[in-house]
Amino acid sequence: MLDNFKRKRAPGRVARHRLILAVALLVSGWLVSAEVAEARRPITQQERLTPIQREIERQRQRLSSTEPEERRDALMHLGNLKRPDASRAAAAALNDEIPAVRVAAVHAILSLPQAEAANLISLLLKDKNEFVRREAAFALGESRSRAATTVLVDLMLHDKKSSVRGAAAVALGQIGDEGALTALSQVVTREGSKKKKSKSFDEEFVVRSAVRSLAQIGSRTSVPTLIAALQDETNSIETRREAATGLGLIGDPSALPALQAAFGSNADPYLSEAAHAAIRQINHAKTKGAGN
Repeated sequence: MLDNFKRKRAPGRVARHRLILAVALLVSGWLVSAEVAEARRPITQQERLTPIQREIERQRQRLSSTEPEERRDALMHLGNLKRPDASRAAAAALNDEIPAVRVAAVHAILSLPQAEAANLISLLLKDKNEFVRREAAFALGESRSRAATTVLVDLMLHDKKSSVRGAAAVALGQIGDEGALTALSQVVTREGSKKKKSKSFDEEFVVRSAVRSLAQIGSRTSVPTLIAALQDETNSIETRREAATGLGLIGDPSALPALQAAFGSNADPYLSEAAHAAIRQINHAKTKGAGN
């Protein structure tokens, strides 16, 4: 009876196996067709992009947000990528209505070639907002583009806000163009302006920044100006210390008498220390030069 039962069930089992096989073939055929269709589908522009390019595009789209903070965050991301294509995407925000967003854009485009970045940033030196002009000046210093020297000199001499003039002075030192020496010296000696017994903190920042920039550029032609800044008791102690440090960096022996006087004056222990360090630097350079 068992054999008869098995023989009766066999045709049903075979039918089921055939059905399963047919379904498997249909599914397999559908999958193959889908793969072929996918292979033939045109590749979209988005799919052609590299991961970095997709990230740049994502941040670029965020620049259209109605939220200023999101636009600023997108610019920070673009700047952190340190790529020219990311900086070009960020350049669109240089005309944003919000000053903080324009400032973020200024710093985000610094991965562009020097001249290109300087040209774009220079446009913001005439911005109505003091914060924007100041940060644009600092950014031009970071660009190291000598093409920015002329506009920065004009800004340092003529802007109404001392914070902006000081930023321009700092930037000129970073760029290191000797073409700025005359203007920087003019700021330090205050040519054409009435000298006051004391200056405001903001004005002192401008003078001190110009002193530091003269030292950074490192021309010996600046030594008389730095000596005058060191000896000028209307300057703050911080500015005089900066002048002493700058004279040590330039290393011209003609500064030694002024530095020795500052060292022995006991006007300020930190000024004496800066003068003493500068004297050592100059004497070391003299000894080294004599040995050669």
